[in-house]
Amino acid sequence: MRRLFTPLRTHSRQFFRTMTTEQPPPLPPLSAEDHQIFNRFSVIMDSFHNNFRRYWQDLWQTATTGIRPRGMTLRQVVNNGIDFTRYLTAHHNIEEQHLFPHLATRMSEFDGKKGLMPKQHKQIHTGLNNLQVYLTKVSKGEVDFQTDDLKNVMEPWAEVLWSHLDAEVASLKAENMRKYWTKEEMIAMYKKYWS
Repeated sequence: MRRLFTPLRTHSRQFFRTMTTEQPPPLPPLSAEDHQIFNRFSVIMDSFHNNFRRYWQDLWQTATTGIRPRGMTLRQVVNNGIDFTRYLTAHHNIEEQHLFPHLATRMSEFDGKKGLMPKQHKQIHTGLNNLQVYLTKVSKGEVDFQTDDLKNVMEPWAEVLWSHLDAEVASLKAENMRKYWTKEEMIAMYKKYWS
């Protein structure tokens, strides 16, 4: 006897196979002007992050070599470290309150409950708090500055910080942003958050 239909199992297997292997068609190349529009958030964020990287590197140099950067006094190193904790905390607070909720409407990595970026922020904040407590105690003379102590406070969260600084910028690059937002939406977001 000849079958008039193919069993449902076969159709569903074929359907799910095509669902998991098919890639969306590639997007057309961006003009230089459009690339600049879609890449703007990444450029701005990288500028902020480069400042944080410099602060970190100065502290890390002191912690690992005992050599203070650019002839700084110990007080300057400590104060710069405290500034770093304050600036990065403020930067993250602004992102979490304003930028991330908007981006999370289409980009899961910014979702406040399960996104990678907010999860990394939480890990970084633990490290920032410990660093700020230590440097504040040094500043007030409550504890003596020790390079090993500084290194021990910085090392546990170094990897997540550096990973985050790079991953956030990568998520905001033109090739990724254009998957989720139109040119007009990018212009509107720029005006809302950075103009």
